Amino acid sequence: MLEYSSMKLWKYIFSTLLLVLAVIVLAISQLPDSNLHIISCDVGQGDAILITYKEIQILTDGGPDNSVLECLGRHMPFYDREIEVVISTHPDSDHITGLVSVLQGYKVGKILINPIDSGTEVYKALVLEVGGRGVQVVNPTTGMQLGIGLIHLDILNPTDELFSKVSPDDEESDLARYKRIKDTNLYSIVYRLSLKDFSGLFTGDMPPEISDSLAKDWSNGHLNYIKVSHHGSINGITENLIKVTTPDIASISVGKNRWGFPRPEILDILNRNNVQVLRTDQMGDVEVVTNGEKMWVR
Repeated sequence: MLEYSSMKLWKYIFSTLLLVLAVIVLAISQLPDSNLHIISCDVGQGDAILITYKEIQILTDGGPDNSVLECLGRHMPFYDREIEVVISTHPDSDHITGLVSVLQGYKVGKILINPIDSGTEVYKALVLEVGGRGVQVVNPTTGMQLGIGLIHLDILNPTDELFSKVSPDDEESDLARYKRIKDTNLYSIVYRLSLKDFSGLFTGDMPPEISDSLAKDWSNGHLNYIKVSHHGSINGITENLIKVTTPDIASISVGKNRWGFPRPEILDILNRNNVQVLRTDQMGDVEVVTNGEKMWVR
């Protein structure tokens, strides 16, 4: 009887040690490298972009449902439950729905968000989660610069002039300061990310007038990467911007849709200007990697 109990104990210890060893090996295999990763998550017809650099994560938008959580699970270590920065470019449901679940499942250090109240139930849910969890709120406008480790973000839109045209709703609120407007795309947060020699432009759903305005005032030189706005709609990126920024790679977040996105006109612009096009509807998660000097697609 004692011999049987002893054997059972050793089996338990051995199984426990194997489990601990497996966890250690898995954790080591998921340790981040020293490269910057830009992952356009395959969330269907919507936007969610995860940027990782060592222990830092920046999530821009959350897609139309909870599938962003699967993307985070694929590209973040299982033991890392903190996202340093979330950026909500504008309050459309195909960009913010998944952010509610992200806030519920991860610790978020800071959220960059437009204080425009879209009046939708999902936006109300997002506001409640942000407020209830004490997340630091930042309302970015043109000219603002943020440093996140070695990553630099330059905010290019929206401008203070744009906000001056919106009626205040609650001037004390960082989440619902302005009343609902028809064209929330116009107020999309647009930012340029740089790391060493790498430069990428993230555009939300910015419309053509913002694209052309950026092109007119562009002084940041060549882009390595650009996120095509509004899923490749003709009401998005313009050839003027592509010509002055000369990007190498363009990523399009898009799923099955009734509008024919990405539109042939947008694909023609990119092809004419020798830009490599990567699409989530064709590739699943689109991952671009850079060490700050070279860039490649994984």
